[in-house]
Amino acid sequence: MDPIADTSRRGFLKTTALASGGLLLGVSIPGLRDAHAAGTLYTPNAWVHIADDNTITLISARSEMGQGVYTSMPMLIAEELGVDLDKIRVAIAPPDAKAYGNALLGGPQLTGGSTSVRDGWDKLRIGGAQVREMLITAAAARWDVDRDQVKAGNGIITGPRGLKATFGELAASAANMPVPEKPPLKDPSAFRIVGKRTRRLDTPSKVNGTAQFGIDVKVPGMAYAALEQAPVIGGTVKSFDAAKAKSMPGVIDVVQIPDGVAVVADSWWRANKARKELQIQWDDGPNAKLNDKAMLEGIRAASGTGKPLVIKTQGDPDAVIAGSQRVVKREYVSQLLSHSPLEPMNFTASWKDGKVMLIGPTQWQDGAQGAVAKALGVQPQDVSVQTTFLGGGFGRRIDLDFIVQAAQISKAVNRPVKLVWSREDDMTHDFYRPQALHQLAAALGPDGKPTAMTFRMTSQSITGRVFGLPAEVQDPLMTEAALAPYAIPAFRHDVVKHDAGLRVGYWRSVSHLLNAFANESFIDELAKEAGQDPYAYRMALVASQPRFANVLKIAADKAGWGTPLPAGRARGIALMEGYDTYMAQVAEVSLNADGSVKVHKVTVAADLGRMVNPDTVEAQIQSSVVFGMGPALMQEITLDNGRVQQTNFHNFPLVRMNEAPVIDITLVNSTEKPGGIGEPATAVVVPAIANAVAALTGKRVRKLPITAEAIRSA
Repeated sequence: MDPIADTSRRGFLKTTALASGGLLLGVSIPGLRDAHAAGTLYTPNAWVHIADDNTITLISARSEMGQGVYTSMPMLIAEELGVDLDKIRVAIAPPDAKAYGNALLGGPQLTGGSTSVRDGWDKLRIGGAQVREMLITAAAARWDVDRDQVKAGNGIITGPRGLKATFGELAASAANMPVPEKPPLKDPSAFRIVGKRTRRLDTPSKVNGTAQFGIDVKVPGMAYAALEQAPVIGGTVKSFDAAKAKSMPGVIDVVQIPDGVAVVADSWWRANKARKELQIQWDDGPNAKLNDKAMLEGIRAASGTGKPLVIKTQGDPDAVIAGSQRVVKREYVSQLLSHSPLEPMNFTASWKDGKVMLIGPTQWQDGAQGAVAKALGVQPQDVSVQTTFLGGGFGRRIDLDFIVQAAQISKAVNRPVKLVWSREDDMTHDFYRPQALHQLAAALGPDGKPTAMTFRMTSQSITGRVFGLPAEVQDPLMTEAALAPYAIPAFRHDVVKHDAGLRVGYWRSVSHLLNAFANESFIDELAKEAGQDPYAYRMALVASQPRFANVLKIAADKAGWGTPLPAGRARGIALMEGYDTYMAQVAEVSLNADGSVKVHKVTVAADLGRMVNPDTVEAQIQSSVVFGMGPALMQEITLDNGRVQQTNFHNFPLVRMNEAPVIDITLVNSTEKPGGIGEPATAVVVPAIANAVAALTGKRVRKLPITAEAIRSA
C-alpha cells in the first residue's frame, strides 16, 4: 500500500506540542518540542507538521550522513507545499517502516543505495501537495470563495479582495477537510526550489557546533562504556578477571555481554583505560585460522565448482570463443575494505522499566528498533529511536551490532550508557567490503571488436547475511554494473556466491565498484589488443545508446582526450551506469618518485536525470572521487590467524588534502527520472585510474590496490 495514501486516510492528528513534542502516527518526534513555541501542532500526513504560530516542520525519512538529505528531502516537499526553505525546520523521522519505508530497498526504513531522492521524488512531492490543497480548501471555505481564487505560497494562503491567512491560522480548520490522494503536482517548468542550487540547511549548525552527532549525545545520569571484543571476529569469552579494572578510578561496573566485556565508568577515557587491564581468556572460534590469501584461493576454487546464477545471456558465447583465433582472458581481484567513517561506532542507550531509549547514528531505524527489542526481550513499541547526524556511514551504519551492544550494557547496569568504540575497535570489527574475483573472456573479430564475451563474478552475498536471501536466489546487490553497456553479439554474465568466512557488509557503491573495475579494465585491454584508442573503441560500442555516448564524449572532450600531456603523465577513461545515473570519468596520473601513483585531475560527466540540488550533486561527486581513490591506490584489509592486521589510518590510509586531484564536473541537463548520485562516482574513478596507470607504465595491475609494489610486480 502506498504510504502517502495510507497516512492521508488517518486525517489530521492534533496534539499538544508542549506535552509530547509532536505526534506522528502515534510516535513522538524528537526535536519538535524545540521547533514549535505554539501550543498546538497539526500533522496532515507523515511529512508535514504545522504549528498555529505558522512554524512548519518538514520530515526527513532518511539519515543525514553528509549526503544532504536534510536539504533535498525538504526541497521536494517545500516545492509543492508552497513554502520557502528559510521558513521551515527539519526533523528526522522516528521508526515507522509503514510510513517511511524505502520502496527501492524492499520496504525497510533504510538509508543507502543512493535511493533517497529516487524513492522520495514522487511521495514527498505528493505529501507537500496534499497539505497545500487541504489548506486551500480550508481557506476557500472560510472566505466563502471558489477554490480557484485561492493561492498558496511562502507559508501564506491568499484570496480575492486582499484576503490572506497563514498556514498556521488555517491548520485547525484544514483538519476537517478531505485529504486528496492524487493532488495536482507542479509541472517541472514551474519549479522554484527543486533543481536550483541551494545552500544546505544543516550547514549553520555544523559550523557553529550545535549539530548533534552520536558522539556528542549526553543524557542525565549517563555513564560511558568501552567494550573489549574478541580479537577474532566471532570469538567468545571463555573467562575473565576484572578485579584490577574495577579498582580503577571512575569505574562503575564491569559487565559481560555476548560480544565481549564492557567497562562502564564516569568518563570514556577512564572506561577505556580500565578496559586495558581486563584479563580475558578468549575462544577464537571458527575463524581462528582465517587469512585473506586463503580466502581468495577459496573464492577462486568456488568459481570453478560453485553453481553459477545467470544474470543475462545472449547467443552462444562459449562456442564463439572456442572457434575464435583472437581470444583474450583476464582475471581481476578486488580486496577486502573497511568502512572506517571518521566518527567511530557509538550509540547511547537508556534502559528503564522495560523500555529502551536509543539515541545515535544509524542508517536503519526500524532495524535498530527490532534488533534491540529482540535482544532485550521487549516489544518494538517499547524501543524508541532518535537519529543524530552521522559522522560518515558508507553502509557501515546499516549494521546494528554496536546499537545492540549499547542497549545490552545499559540494561546490565540499569542506567543510561553511551558506548564508544575506539578507532582500533572500528577497523578490526567491521563488516568488510568483500573480496571479489572476476574472470572474463572475449573473442575479437577482424575489426578488433568483441564478438562474444563471458563474465563471471565470484564473491560473498551481503544480502544473504543481512536479510537471509537464499543461496539459490540471485543477489541484486552483487550484479550492479555487471552488464557493461557495450554492444556484443553473444555474451553470458553470471555470479557464483561463496562464503569466504569473514563477515561482510554493504560498502559505498556496493558491487558497482567490483564489477566496473573488471568490466572497464577489460574493455581497455580489448582496445589495446585491437590496437585502437580506448575512447574511440568504447564510443563505437555504445553508439546506439545516447546517454552513454553523451557522457563519454563530454568527459573525453573536457579532459582534452588525445591532446598532448606533460612528460610522465597519462590519461585513462571509464564508463558506467549505476542507480539510473550515467557517468564517464577521465583520470590523469603520473608516478611519484617512490613509484606510487599521483592523480592530478579527474574529469567527470554525469547524467542523473532531474536533479534536486545541483550544489549537493557536485559535492557528492567530489566526495566519491576522493573516497574511491582509497581502494584504487592504497587501502586493503588483510587477516592473519583470524586477526585484522590494519588497526588505524597509519596502515589503512585515507587520501590526504595534498593528494586530492582537481575534479572537473559537468552535469547534464536532463528531464529523465532522477538517478542516485551518492555512490556511482566512487565506482567509476577506480577503473579510470587503473586504465591511466596502464597507459602510463605499460603494466596492467589487475589486483587492487594499485600500489608502487603492485606496479613493479605487474
